[in-house]
Amino acid sequence: MSDISPEELGEQLQTDENGLLVVDIRHEGEFDDWHVPGSVNVNVYDELADDPDKAKDALAGLPEEKEIVTVCGAGIAAETATDVLQEMGYTAATLEDGMNGWSRVHRHAAVSVDLDGTLVQVARPGKGCLSHVLISDGEAAVFDPSHYLEEYEAILDEYDAELVGVFDTHAHADHVSGAAELADRHDVPYYLHPKDALAIDASPIDDEQTVSVGSLNIEVIHTPGHSEGSVSFDIEEAVLITGDTLFHESVGRVELGVEAGIEDSNVEQNAATLYESLQRLLTRPDDTLVLPAHDPGSPEPPVTATLGEVRERNDDLGRDREEFVHELASDIPEHPPNFERVKRTNVGQESVPGDELAELELGPNNCAAE
Repeated sequence: MSDISPEELGEQLQTDENGLLVVDIRHEGEFDDWHVPGSVNVNVYDELADDPDKAKDALAGLPEEKEIVTVCGAGIAAETATDVLQEMGYTAATLEDGMNGWSRVHRHAAVSVDLDGTLVQVARPGKGCLSHVLISDGEAAVFDPSHYLEEYEAILDEYDAELVGVFDTHAHADHVSGAAELADRHDVPYYLHPKDALAIDASPIDDEQTVSVGSLNIEVIHTPGHSEGSVSFDIEEAVLITGDTLFHESVGRVELGVEAGIEDSNVEQNAATLYESLQRLLTRPDDTLVLPAHDPGSPEPPVTATLGEVRERNDDLGRDREEFVHELASDIPEHPPNFERVKRTNVGQESVPGDELAELELGPNNCAAE
């Protein structure tokens, strides 16, 4: 049996322009929801389960000169697809753990910005998640980390930096935060707004509070709407870390906390609150770099845009208050998988065993309003 690890596939996709073809054998709807970037869908899942020979006709059209990597949800059905392809004379391997494994992949790169320090963006392409590490004068802060803490430990080691604080922009609904555990591991504060720290031990932050990392100041801007405790972080008027409040081409959805049963507000109120929060961010200079917590396009770091560019690309920012509230309250996209449990876990209302975390958060990121 030939396997390829998710990390190795990620590296090859970055460097191999023509020789590798990722073939996803899941049902079309599953593929449309969530897939490895650049992959093609050959829906032979049922054929492989029933009689693998029946899949050969559909697979025969694949280019013979390509090295093929087969993908399914957990890597099991894809192993059968790899066997069939090898019987047909193809060079083929299976992505270990399938999309489950792809969800673990992280990449990082420095962000080009005028700061007295270094800002590193960590992208998780299988989830569309973005987190950030700020380093200045030997000190470091981590923003919105995943629960794969080794990724952040490696960056701290790479820059020989001491962690002094961990920040969450809000209680996430699409992935399990590793912020509290990372802070506990290093005995440093975990910063989360009290409105989102419902049952979790966190150092409270509030509007206009300033936290220092090395020679850099981080200003807290309370920007509720996506969640009651959502904040954005202004780093020296050069960078806005906006969490799920402001994306490059959308804004945060406003019903997840209500539907998870942890907010007493309603969707219309949240939409109106988010509108006001966005107006505060839009007062910043156009050259301010906007760094959200997600990008839906399987991001390759660094994913950046200036506030001026976001104004031009983001249709939500051109709506007046009434239209904005109507659009966000009436057009509800598909929910992130298991968002109720993920949300409750991140506010401290539910405890999930470590071996169940990866499965809990599997699936696409759906935290943008559209």
